[in-house]
Amino acid sequence: MNLPTDLLRTFVTVVDRGGFTAAGEALGRSQPAVSLQIRRLEELVGVDLLTRGGRSPQLTDAGRTLCDYARQMLGLNDEVIARLHRRSVAGCVRLGVPNEFADSFLPDILGRFATSYPDVTLEVGCDLSTHLVAALARGRFDVVFGLHASPPAETGPSWREELVWVGSPQHQPQTRQPLPLIVAPEGCVYRRRILDTLGTLHRPWRIAYTSPSFGGIKAGVLAGLGVTVLARSAVPDNLRVLGSAEHLPELAQIHVALHYTRQRADEAVLALVEFMAARLGPAETGSVRR
Repeated sequence: MNLPTDLLRTFVTVVDRGGFTAAGEALGRSQPAVSLQIRRLEELVGVDLLTRGGRSPQLTDAGRTLCDYARQMLGLNDEVIARLHRRSVAGCVRLGVPNEFADSFLPDILGRFATSYPDVTLEVGCDLSTHLVAALARGRFDVVFGLHASPPAETGPSWREELVWVGSPQHQPQTRQPLPLIVAPEGCVYRRRILDTLGTLHRPWRIAYTSPSFGGIKAGVLAGLGVTVLARSAVPDNLRVLGSAEHLPELAQIHVALHYTRQRADEAVLALVEFMAARLGPAETGSVRR
């Protein structure tokens, strides 16, 4: 038995986009065509991968398992294609990323990019997304990996990211009243989402600790000074994801985008955008939207 990559790509896109219609729009297919591909994949593996009937399809246990493997398989597939079909690309790309992503999985992805494009030099800078996007407009960066509370306009590939509450494995600050928070300074997307969510629910809170660096925020969380919010994919192994069991409210997703200035984008910039999009975003972002 072989699992066709086109079916896996459609499956991952449905998961990332939160539905068949949105996935169809992203992939350039009709909603019935997407549903048919998911059904074909389920017939191949012999189990249901998604639950139907709600506002959006949810992963079954088997679907969650396959989704993890599908991302790895698609990543390898796209990496092989990039290496075998790449033209000679050289140059320097200045990349701006939020601190927490530079500290989590991006080093592995950028390492793979360096292997696939050995003649491209990367210069990486870290800051809050709002500062990074502003610096891009001033010509400080060529590509920015940015987080946004609402869908950004005029970007490259974009997708949604789940937010989770994060705390210390050894402490229980989430049981205190008012809820102690660990946040970055004003302008941070996480900070705004935390305060908006708690304000809507009229839940008492206080800012217990503020740090402009991700290292400082991690230190505060580990010390049990409070809880914070991160994108699920950026949660370090030494911190604990909290949820409904700790009586913390559900958080709306944020939007992630790769920003670049099309007029200034050379081959090296486009190669990095496509490489990152194929590994970070929904499955359809293997080619850059222009």
